[in-house]
Amino acid sequence: MGDDLKKPLAPTSARKSAIDAFLEKAQSVVESGGASARLIFALDATMSREPSWDVAQSIQGEMFRATAAQGGLDVQLVYFRGLRECRASSFVSNGAGLGALMSRISCMAGHTQIDRVLQHALNETRVRRVGALVYIGDAMEENIDRLAMSAGEMGLLGLKAFMFQEGEDRRTMSAFKEIARLTGGAYAAFDLSAPRRLAELLGAAAAYAAGGLPELERRAERGEDAARLLLSQMGSR
Repeated sequence: MGDDLKKPLAPTSARKSAIDAFLEKAQSVVESGGASARLIFALDATMSREPSWDVAQSIQGEMFRATAAQGGLDVQLVYFRGLRECRASSFVSNGAGLGALMSRISCMAGHTQIDRVLQHALNETRVRRVGALVYIGDAMEENIDRLAMSAGEMGLLGLKAFMFQEGEDRRTMSAFKEIARLTGGAYAAFDLSAPRRLAELLGAAAAYAAGGLPELERRAERGEDAARLLLSQMGSR
């Protein structure tokens, strides 16, 4: 991989050093403007997700299109795969840049590392506000209490997680819903037979990251089902 994806995330086994999440400093792919909202786009890149990787790559531009009117969006790609590999890119400000990063990643067998993603999101937002974390995955193989603790910390910082599940695994569903609840975010499921649903969910989550609840409410009033779904969960707390 090139320098733009060489930032590995620190293991969560050493909680006392969680603030020092980055073992290396990545070089910028695109210099981002300070006024743009920031969103972390995290993906499970283990082997089970290989069939859907190209789909996610092709529709990720929906996030940028959805937020153009709000001043734009800077997105950071985070992914994990293989044996404890978990990396983060620089923040990029266009769909082509994010697509180029994703095209260089191949899926590898391994276990989930969701807690490392949550801890990374916490570290980023402590440095500068992150509007939202969007996570796409199909499995959860970790200690739910540890994940809940990290999600609770995110909730205290106002960093909401939008957990989008591929498939119907019930253990995964339960964990994703709990993470979403504790952060004040939302959960939704999708499958490859309806890729447009994922695109709409990404657009709605990005709209929240850039414009907050007012923008999500505006989209819901306009009849956007994805915005209504996310808002129904966020507004019920």
